[in-house]
Parts: sequence; structure tokens; C-alpha cells
Amino acid sequence: MPLVPDSDAPAIPLHVIDADRFPDWLAARDDASRAWITANGFEAGLGETLVLPRFDVGREGGVGAALGGWGTARARARGRFHLAGIAGKLPAARYRLAVAAADFAPATEALGWLLGEYRFERYRKSTAKACELVCPEGVAADRVAAFASAAALAQDLINTPANDLGPEALETAFLALAARHGAATRVIRGDELLAANLPLIHAVGAAAREVPRLLDLTWGREDAPRVTLVGKGVCFDTGGLNIKPGASMGLMKKDMGGAATAMGLAALVMWLGLDLRLRVLVPAVENAIAGPAMRPGDILRSRAGLTVEVNNTDAEGRLVLADALALAEEEAPELLLSLATLTGAARVALGPDVPAFFTDDDGLAGDLARAAAEVADPLWRLPFWDPYEPLIEPGIADLDNAPSGGMAGAITAALFLRRFVGPGRSYAHFDIYGWTPVAKPGRTKGGAFQAARAILAVLEGRYCRGI
Repeated sequence: MPLVPDSDAPAIPLHVIDADRFPDWLAARDDASRAWITANGFEAGLGETLVLPRFDVGREGGVGAALGGWGTARARARGRFHLAGIAGKLPAARYRLAVAAADFAPATEALGWLLGEYRFERYRKSTAKACELVCPEGVAADRVAAFASAAALAQDLINTPANDLGPEALETAFLALAARHGAATRVIRGDELLAANLPLIHAVGAAAREVPRLLDLTWGREDAPRVTLVGKGVCFDTGGLNIKPGASMGLMKKDMGGAATAMGLAALVMWLGLDLRLRVLVPAVENAIAGPAMRPGDILRSRAGLTVEVNNTDAEGRLVLADALALAEEEAPELLLSLATLTGAARVALGPDVPAFFTDDDGLAGDLARAAAEVADPLWRLPFWDPYEPLIEPGIADLDNAPSGGMAGAITAALFLRRFVGPGRSYAHFDIYGWTPVAKPGRTKGGAFQAARAILAVLEGRYCRGI
């Protein structure tokens, strides 16, 4: 385990020093240490590291301490989890923090350290050796470890290719999560979806070898405030008959990133024992091409009774979410959240690091924005822009799943989803990427656990029982 809870465990001191305080810090060192640091050119720039040998008389040799540069406030503003960046450059060993740095959030940086040690090893074992960190004073080691474990759950699911993670395997992982926390589950599969009035989920997954299904988890006391998470579980997206080009299809194993994120978030809610009635709904499908595949121009009827013209079979995520949201709405939850790798438009607008979110609840929006900044889990609000509503109304049916022209694609997708949520409901939709294209401190390349920690901070603020 990269985080050592024993505060008395032997460890190498790791001095984290910002550039402004470095001259005074250096002046306070002994002559041998000061000469070594100066000779090696260490100036506490962000991410700089230096290992100091032992200079004790009669005990020369070995590592006496390590230095990590914390840089300037301007440099730190360009990233996050900077301690993880330092850890990635240190020799494998156990370290204890000795901080002389501004803007250092121990819990966030300890989490970043653990997140940076994540490795996806299902198909190839990593030879990298982990650096251990003695848990900083005042930080709850079990909490940080739980957060890292939830992130690893989501990352493992996203990173697993579709030949090993189709709807059946996602169901297995979902049921295992529920069993670990004593949650109740229900699964509706194949043609049972039609009998249960979930026709859009059935239509999207009808052409796949593994039948579509709805995964449904409930946890918590029945009379607690109801919070429902809906996660898009498209285990692979060919684009259907509007087939994606190869370059666009290459990462479509991650199209169940919304489901993975919802599951990781649910794991944290249940581990913390928040005082709420949790429900998690995951429509698990594969958007494949075969005889039963839906066609462009088809008009489908949804659970809510609204008809949808399928103008692009590659806009399937909003279809499966629509039925799940309509089902969630029937319980009138106090808070309803959907998470999905939904649109390329959100990525064009905000890039891979910053998920978009949409809500009409200004109080919820403010809470999410504050939480995102506090826990280093960035989010950015985009509008449910009512003047664009006509773009999703084709005339021949109530709704169009893919308005022509491509303008405001993230907004029109969010407006489509909002049609399946009751008026006045506290609802937010998160359009995440679920992927880190280039490794960064605390974020290995591959599946990414986005938005969940910010959401959890809001839920803790509202539903914590003083734990």
C-alpha cells in the first residue's frame, strides 16, 4: 500500500519547498547539505527533486533526505497533484513529509500520490516500484485509501477492452459492488426491457451479441432523502449504422465511463455511510451493427411516452439515458444526477481535463463549483439554453436525437436529457471524457475518474451524519 498509516514508521524525510521560501530554508541547512544542494543546482522549481546523501559523521552513505520543489504560485496554478509529480521522480522508498511550502493541501496531495501509483495490470504486470508515503498528520489514511480504491475501480472498468467488458461483465462488476456494501439489486435483460417499458435501452442494444440490460442498485434507509445516479453504460460504441471512422472508434471501450464513474461514486457514498437513499441506474448495452440495429430515420417511443426520431445512430447514449432518467423520475428523487461520456462537443469546448455540467439549480451549481475547487476535481457549468430547444424538435416526432449542423452539440444533448426529468427537479448532467490522453501528476494515461470527488463533497455536505 503506497500510503502508510503508521506515523512512527521509519521513512526518509521529504522536504517540499516553494521557490519563495527556498533561500531562507537553504540558509538554515548545515554546510555539507547546503554545498550539496547548491552544487546540484536545486532551486525548488515545481517538480524538481534532489536526493541528499547522509552526512552524519561515521554514518556516511545512504539517503539522508529528499527535496521536492513546489515552485511558484503561478506555476502551481497550471496543474494539480504536484506532490505526485515529485513522487514520480524519486527512487522507490518510504518518505515522510516535511513541508515548507504555501498552498499545500495534505489530504489532496496524499490522494494525488496514491492516484499516481495506479497501474492497470490485467494484461501486463508493471515493473515500476511504488514509492510509499507516511500518511501526513491530520489526514485520514483510510479515507484517502477509499478514494483511491474507488478511482481504481472506475479506471479498471474503463481501461478494460470490450472483449472482456461487455454488458455481462459490467453487470458482474455492478453486482459485486452491491454485494460488498449490502445493497439490493435488480437486473432487467433482453426482451424483458420491452415488458418493463424500457424500449430505448432495448433498441440501442438489440443488435449486440450480449443482450442489453438495465442495472439497478438501491442502498440506505428507505425514508432517507433520495439521491439517484444514472450512468451511461455503452460498453462499446461502433456508431451503429452511422458507423464511426476508425480513428473515432478506437477509444470507444471508454463509452461506459459514466457508468464506471457512477459506480465509483456509489462505492464512496456507501463506504462513508451517508444518510441518503441511494439508487444507481446503469443502462448497459453495446451499440453494434447487425440485422436488428436501429436505423437512421427510425422513430422510437420512450418510457416517458415521448417519440424520438433517430437521425444518427451514433447519438445512442442519450437514448439509453432517457429511459433510465424517466424511470428515476418516477420516484421523485431529491437529487438526480446523470454521468456520461456523451459528446465530442464538450471536449472541443473544454478539453479532456474539465467535464461540463448542466443544471437549472443555481444552488447546486454553486455547491458543485466550490467543491470542484476545494477537492481539485475541476468542473465547468454550461447552460441549459432554452432558446436552443427548437433544435431538438424535428417535427415528425417529439424529439430529434441528433440535430443537424452540429452547433452547440453538448447543450442540445443536455436539453434532450432534461426532457425526461420532471419540472422543478434538482437535476444535473455531467458530460465527462473519462480518459487521460497524456499522463500527468496523479493521473496515469488511460481511464479517468472525473467529477465524482466534487459530487461526493456536495453529497457529504448535505447528507453526512457527522462521521
